[in-house]
Amino acid sequence: MRGNGFEAFLRQSAPALLRLGNALTLDRAAAEDLAQETLIRVGLAWSRVRRDGNPVGYAQRTMVNLYLNDRRRQRPIPVAEVPDRPGEDAALASIDDAAVVRQLLAGLPPQQRAAIALRYLADHPDDQIAAALGCSAGSVRSYLSRGLATLRGRMTAEG
Repeated sequence: MRGNGFEAFLRQSAPALLRLGNALTLDRAAAEDLAQETLIRVGLAWSRVRRDGNPVGYAQRTMVNLYLNDRRRQRPIPVAEVPDRPGEDAALASIDDAAVVRQLLAGLPPQQRAAIALRYLADHPDDQIAAALGCSAGSVRSYLSRGLATLRGRMTAEG
């Protein structure tokens, strides 16, 4: 993989993928695991991904698929202690400090949470979100509408 652009892609895209993973999982350690697994899969398919011309979209789609598949399995992974501490990403740290946002997002179904994360963190239009979620653009609009309505309702109930 060296010398063919993967390392540059990794440096450029890893922080955004970690932020997306954090918005999906609402757990920093799970987000790091999800980002790592995503990057491994992108790396293994790099020659094909690079030829297709949209590695960021492929990585985001891979991450969402891994997240949704993992949510279906719900397998716990016991870990006694984390061996090392990763560097801080300021944008991710601001999400970590927003316990209220985390709590609100935790109440959304996975598809709605993924649609909201892709729209408001990755700034994707409906068709790209639909491709990442494997559904129609109309379903994306429905996920967004219902998710935002739920968030608004919970915010007014708490405020």
